[in-house]
Amino acid sequence: MKIGIISDTHTKIKKAQRAIDTLIKEGAEFIVHAGDIVEVETLELLHNSGLKYIAVYGNNDAHLVSFHNRFNLVQEPYYFKVADTKFKLMHIPFYMSPDADVVIFGHTHKAAFEFTNNTLFLNPGEVCARNKPLSEWAMLEIKESEFIVTRYTKEKKKEIKKENFKYIRESNE
Repeated sequence: MKIGIISDTHTKIKKAQRAIDTLIKEGAEFIVHAGDIVEVETLELLHNSGLKYIAVYGNNDAHLVSFHNRFNLVQEPYYFKVADTKFKLMHIPFYMSPDADVVIFGHTHKAAFEFTNNTLFLNPGEVCARNKPLSEWAMLEIKESEFIVTRYTKEKKKEIKKENFKYIRESNE
């Protein structure tokens, strides 16, 4: 299964649309937004994508609470299961314990992929390109024996670049 992961879209709706469109084109079956959504239009993009999705509130999203029941918004830390894989989703990396197979977070605006003690800690970076001239997002492909993370980056007036990372999963049996 392929899961698209975005975070820190802030006010950049067009960049959010590009990231979502790329993930769909690349085969995403589910999308996760790791917070700092900021614009209701970004929630509408997720809702209208035709895919199941989940989005966690970020520290800049309190105003979106009035849309809680309209969109699939959750509070952190939020645990869920997809493709027989346990996830923990948060925006601010406060709950970084390895109590899930995959821990997804945002907030730092820095992409990070670390596989420790059979847990993948994943931050897709910032879609908004606020702290650097680079928009970034990720795809997580879940296989029985491995995680494959594809990092997408886009600089102004350049093509989208892809970089792959593989992590071997240990059997839980």
